Amino acid sequence: MHHGRTTLTRYTIEQEHKHPGASGEFSALLNSLATSIKIISNQVNKGALIGTLGNAGADGASVNVQGEVQKRLDVMSNDVMLQEDEWSGDLGGMASEEMAGVYSIPDHCRRGKYLLVFDPLDGSSNIDVNMTVGTIFSILRAPNPGSNASIADFLQPGTAQVCAGFALYGPATMLVLTTGDGVDGFTLDRDIGAFVLTNPRMRIPADAHEFAINASNERFWEPPVKRYMEECLAGKTGSRGKDFNMRWIASLVAETFRILTRGGIFLYPRDNKDPRCRVACGCCTRPILFPSSSNRLAARRPPGAGG
Repeated sequence: MHHGRTTLTRYTIEQEHKHPGASGEFSALLNSLATSIKIISNQVNKGALIGTLGNAGADGASVNVQGEVQKRLDVMSNDVMLQEDEWSGDLGGMASEEMAGVYSIPDHCRRGKYLLVFDPLDGSSNIDVNMTVGTIFSILRAPNPGSNASIADFLQPGTAQVCAGFALYGPATMLVLTTGDGVDGFTLDRDIGAFVLTNPRMRIPADAHEFAINASNERFWEPPVKRYMEECLAGKTGSRGKDFNMRWIASLVAETFRILTRGGIFLYPRDNKDPRCRVACGCCTRPILFPSSSNRLAARRPPGAGG
């Protein structure tokens, strides 16, 4: 029974009622985005049953703009995001981690006042071993509503995001999002085909006992990172005076959800092996770090920083 529970559709309509001048376009965009996520969830869930596992390309060596080897599900998920959201009439353009340039809305579709940025399948290196993956997204206002978007239109500060969040494809499919005033989590109820609000007003716990970093790169870390990790590993015998557990899933969405529910920190630092930014800014870090009023202070506290 779901009497009294809030579905994503009801949630977006109720949020819209708080803004008398709302046109309904944002609600429509969220609903089409939710449909994309349901389709991707279904593809991830079926895996080898529908031949979605393995690398993409005829020789299995297809790479994206980051130089990462693409999985079949990377390409399929990217296609789903484009095909399910282009026709909504709410978007002026899209940008994806799997594409080199801006995706223009086809001429036969109406162009709207929003832009969509996404990583269609974060953590896809885990997919062949049946571990958690997800989708990361960010919604921006289009500087020129009704027109084809350019790359410059997407170069906006993180604080300009209208909405941001991620989907998590694990034991349950979840959608976590914020419009800048709190973070809410929804779980997909497959019996009714709808996302239901199950984690309202999520807040990062002030105290934490976990951190996540790829320890195999320790020899390449910069001194401040190495020092911080040594302090955490020293536990009660070190300067922080408490023991910590180390986690590493290699999936930003999974690590972020863990932090939202149990606290902690996720590190993917620049190092001497590869001095570039290690996480795509527009598609990954901006949506994950989008400030919400309920998490702004807690999100700044690394493990051992105090309450």
